[in-house]
Amino acid sequence: MKWERKVVAIGGGTGLSTLLRGLKHYPLDITAIVTVADDGGSSGRLRTEFNMLPPGDIRNVIVSLSKSETLMDRIMQYRFETGEGLHGHSLGNLMLTAATQLCNGSFVEAIGVMGQLLNAEGKVYPATERTITLCAEFEDGTIVKGESLIPKVGKVIERIFLEEENVRPVPEAIQAILDADVIVLGPGSLYTSVIPNVLIEEIRDAIKQSLAPVVYICNVMTQPGETTAFTANDHLNVLERFLGKGVIDTIIVNNESIDISYLRKYQKDHADIVTYDETSFEEAGIEVLADDIVDYNHHFIRHDSDAVASLVMRKVLSIRRVRQFEGKEELT
Repeated sequence: MKWERKVVAIGGGTGLSTLLRGLKHYPLDITAIVTVADDGGSSGRLRTEFNMLPPGDIRNVIVSLSKSETLMDRIMQYRFETGEGLHGHSLGNLMLTAATQLCNGSFVEAIGVMGQLLNAEGKVYPATERTITLCAEFEDGTIVKGESLIPKVGKVIERIFLEEENVRPVPEAIQAILDADVIVLGPGSLYTSVIPNVLIEEIRDAIKQSLAPVVYICNVMTQPGETTAFTANDHLNVLERFLGKGVIDTIIVNNESIDISYLRKYQKDHADIVTYDETSFEEAGIEVLADDIVDYNHHFIRHDSDAVASLVMRKVLSIRRVRQFEGKEELT
């Protein structure tokens, strides 16, 4: 009997969608856990007007898992450029909003409906069903509230936290983490896409308790306002403030040079290549999976879906586990 490995991917933004777009082509049981701290743009408007979770990142994830992604991506990502009340909204966001209303306010149920409609491979859960506010304290003591505002401050982040206390996760998300064969964090903005998930205590504890290896996909470029001048080692150190040392087993990094025309454009915006010290990782017991994982589509530097998925699969295929099958132990 063929057992599908269970992979849980945690994050948000475009990074998580990029990873899932590659992973869906493998025989995996995929669960995506998505941050819901977004408060800008169309998502922020719908969050305020309908007192609901921001749909944007969830929409991107569902589309990335769709078996009909090319067609559905164009439809779901269509953004209205005119129309009173419609201007700036994407059709996918409006559809998720409508589905939430039809599901008596249950965002989790609405995601399930949209997943069926788009024939999505895998399960998608918000990190929590409660609206949350991401806050940052900077090194000069300034505190800013709101995910969309944090990168605009341009100061060094000293502390990141949620304004709300006792935020509870979606139970299905916790069970998925505990049942996982591999847990993947990222790729995506460190402070505003990845970390908001582990600020929820039960998610953080479940990752620590899980027997699955934890893989962190590091960004290719630094992000002004969040990770200026960060190395991959710095990214990992920040994550370890929340998860503790020894929880993250593996880091995926880019080891190829960046096209000079793209690099110059990023450097003008005070972003640069994320470098790494492999020796330091090895001394800390961190496995390094390095490859060319860059995609230059759409005039931006992004992770290559197939490349990062291939590296994650390398980790998945290295896992050996024992399952109970008809009363007997079976090594898979």
